[in-house]
Amino acid sequence: MAVMRRCRALGLWSVVALAVVQLGGVCVVGAQDYAAILAAGDRSDADRQTDMRRDALKLLTFIGPKTGWQVLDMGAGAGYSTELMARAVGPSGKVWGQNDKASERFETRLKTPAMSNAAALVSSYDDPAPGLPPLDLITFLFAYHDTTFMEVDRARMNKALFAALKPGGILAVADHSARPEDGANVGKLYHRIAESTLRSELEAAGFKLLAEGDFLRNPDDPRTAIVFRSPIRVDEFVLTFQRPR
Repeated sequence: MAVMRRCRALGLWSVVALAVVQLGGVCVVGAQDYAAILAAGDRSDADRQTDMRRDALKLLTFIGPKTGWQVLDMGAGAGYSTELMARAVGPSGKVWGQNDKASERFETRLKTPAMSNAAALVSSYDDPAPGLPPLDLITFLFAYHDTTFMEVDRARMNKALFAALKPGGILAVADHSARPEDGANVGKLYHRIAESTLRSELEAAGFKLLAEGDFLRNPDDPRTAIVFRSPIRVDEFVLTFQRPR
């Protein structure tokens, strides 16, 4: 299954079936069997349903987690994406799922064998990654918009995310798209945020846009309905950013 990803150092579109990383400005294909991860027999039916909604194979391929990486999953919720990252980085890697309060569903998931290399991290969103080692990857999937209506200093949060990554480390963000003119003002109303607003906030913290994924896009979405009640498929954006080396 191919994923469209633009490697910005080259200004080209690269269609690949495996994870892509940038090394010295060159797009390099790295083998990682994400399809096998998703097909694992011990995954729950509920997670497989979420796979379909999030187009999980393309999402994993686009983000590109690697064996041995250390990863923070922000806004982990019940741990769906945390578990995917834990499976992808394997026993030699480590994943932390951060929520701003303890989650019983996350704690239940932690007891499964697939989460043996994962841990819960309870901390406010504007204090991410406290006490963690330098990270290879941070994921922030469909939860950034929540910070727009919480008591979160997003500028502080984004600077802390930047500092938590190794030089060259990756921040992957996906969210429900709002109209550009709505900015960060409809997070509570529609559970959306404008892509341009999110991007400008992260770039202000020092992040450089690395790649844009179009596989969850729906140009027919007027972006004026609550995400959970939209009569059509919601337009969603997926971006990766890099802390410069």
